[in-house]
Amino acid sequence: MTLHVVPSSSTASPAVAVTNLRRAYGSRVVIDNLSLRIERGEFVALLGESGCGKTTLLRALAGLDPIDGGRIAAPRRPAVVFQEHRLLPWDSLWRNVALGLQAPNARERAAAALAEVGLGDRLDDWPRNLSGGQAQRVALARALVQEPELLLLDELFAALDALTRIRMHELVRELVATHRPGVLLVTHDVDEAIALADRILVMREGRIAFEHRTRGHGAQSIARIELLAELGVAAFQPIPA
Repeated sequence: MTLHVVPSSSTASPAVAVTNLRRAYGSRVVIDNLSLRIERGEFVALLGESGCGKTTLLRALAGLDPIDGGRIAAPRRPAVVFQEHRLLPWDSLWRNVALGLQAPNARERAAAALAEVGLGDRLDDWPRNLSGGQAQRVALARALVQEPELLLLDELFAALDALTRIRMHELVRELVATHRPGVLLVTHDVDEAIALADRILVMREGRIAFEHRTRGHGAQSIARIELLAELGVAAFQPIPA
């Protein structure tokens, strides 16, 4: 079984709806009877220990891996940005962004997307001349130029230094607010999930084991304690003076 792309003109349809998803490698079940719905414009972060099935779920949603049961319904195929930017070194930046874009104005659209990520003056530059953060900006532009209804981010910020990561967080917030895709971010960083997501899911043994909806900055410390507990980590408590 594979991803079902379900054409729809209804603005009420979600970015993706997953029903009773199952994925196994031989006798090892990685995803078991998982259901999930992400609305358009909703930012969802997915946490979980290594090996719990997070990346397997993302790859299934992207249509990169088959599924063994259940259903994935989406209006059209999503865009994916991986931890590695995967830019083609032999192509200019605008051609990397326009890759797969079937449009007579591909260069103009690529230029507009690069301008959105702060690289509008680098159209004819090459990937080898970019920093890690700049390369991720180009990868984001390549995803968003397709105007996806679902954007999948796989450990997007993990390889970036702290300051670049903060700047990328702000950029992603702005881009999501502008384009309004549904977003699923796979991450190991609890604080990152709290900072970015409208809803945080914890995956355990192939299922969604916990869900937290963020409600303003005042609840962040409580959310962090709850999420760390769900992940089997005791939150640090300062020693009283």
